[in-house]
Amino acid sequence: MFSKILIANRGEIAVRIIRACKEMGVATVAVYSEADKNALHVALADQSYCIGGAEAAKSYLNENQIISTAILAGAQAIHPGYGFLSENAHFARLCRKNGLVFIGPEPDSMEHLGDKAVLKELFGNTGLTVIPGTKALSAIEEAKQAAQRIGYPVMLKACAGGGGRGIRLIREEEELEEAFLQASNEAASAFGDGSLYLEKYIFPARHVELQILADEYGNAVCLGDRDCSLQRRNQKLIEESPSPAVNTAQRNEIINLALEAIKKIGYVGAGTLEFLLDKQGNFWFMEMNVRLQVEHCVTEMLTGIDIVKWQIRIAAGIPLNFEQKDIRLTGSSIECRINARNCGTLEMLHVPGGPCVRFDTCLIQGTAVSPYYDSLLGKLIVYAGSRDEALRKLRAALCELVIEGIPTNIQEQLNIVEDERFTSGNYDLTFMGNR
Repeated sequence: MFSKILIANRGEIAVRIIRACKEMGVATVAVYSEADKNALHVALADQSYCIGGAEAAKSYLNENQIISTAILAGAQAIHPGYGFLSENAHFARLCRKNGLVFIGPEPDSMEHLGDKAVLKELFGNTGLTVIPGTKALSAIEEAKQAAQRIGYPVMLKACAGGGGRGIRLIREEEELEEAFLQASNEAASAFGDGSLYLEKYIFPARHVELQILADEYGNAVCLGDRDCSLQRRNQKLIEESPSPAVNTAQRNEIINLALEAIKKIGYVGAGTLEFLLDKQGNFWFMEMNVRLQVEHCVTEMLTGIDIVKWQIRIAAGIPLNFEQKDIRLTGSSIECRINARNCGTLEMLHVPGGPCVRFDTCLIQGTAVSPYYDSLLGKLIVYAGSRDEALRKLRAALCELVIEGIPTNIQEQLNIVEDERFTSGNYDLTFMGNR
């Protein structure tokens, strides 16, 4: 096991990883930008180093500075969290070159699975049903021909995408050229790669994902499913596990197929397989995220398994000590993402309490929301023995959560979880419309 880990991230996920390390008896090193000098993760870590200016490119994306800091601090491994460098194969190789363990998949695996178009072809040979689509497109004319072959409506997606960026819905050919240029530019700006692929638009549908853990000894488990259909502009707002749209037989079938696929491709680490679930109950494989998901805590609350700790153990060469038959998917867990609507400085924070209520956050009094980073302030998660009970608990917790000085979406989240469409469990990706 590692004795010291550098966390190459910020915000609530950096705090989350530091806490996991402390519980494991592992020392931690925080890195921070000039804008984050008073951040909670800086105060909680055993050592903290400023690595650059407020812009992510000068700090949290500065590969060489992060590597140098890890070596200086005597860290043996680097945990990238999510976002930033978490899916960067070049950074993972740089870690290895400098004698550091990257807590995530092997660089070759990350690179192979990082191209969404190649990934779909790979998983299409494993037994999973893949959404019809293309490989990386070289030109707009190629995209037009592919769209005519597949049939409108179609989705344009960034090959190196994530977080809802570089995605456009195309309903007819007249929209394609402008959307292609916009999506490509957006993808190039966000990921340094403007390549796009095209796939059939499955509608109406729900977004359901499976959480996977796999070690280097061929052991793999699935920690159940999460429903992530509550989204605005491809950004998730609420997640729950298990999905109310999936019955036990469906769940067992897709879990078995997913585990077979993971073992077949030899994946190691934590990962998430994402699907669209249509009205007929068919699972269409969409993509795989080879990192920790923002919504991992929903699964932790449901199963009692600490995914961050197991990421670290797997990276240290420790085998999984439980099997699929040991996973219990009983009860219901729901998460609301609490986002800032604008910049501001925290004046007061009251966190709800009670059994099975969790608020993962980086907020402390005086925290200033920076325009340089993601708007996520924290994640409010509850667990109960039934979905109805979990909904009541979540409503109570949202009413009790107080954040003053920073405009938030708390009231909007409360409105959603009180909406009959959500409480009934009968919702899909159209829930938020164009809001």
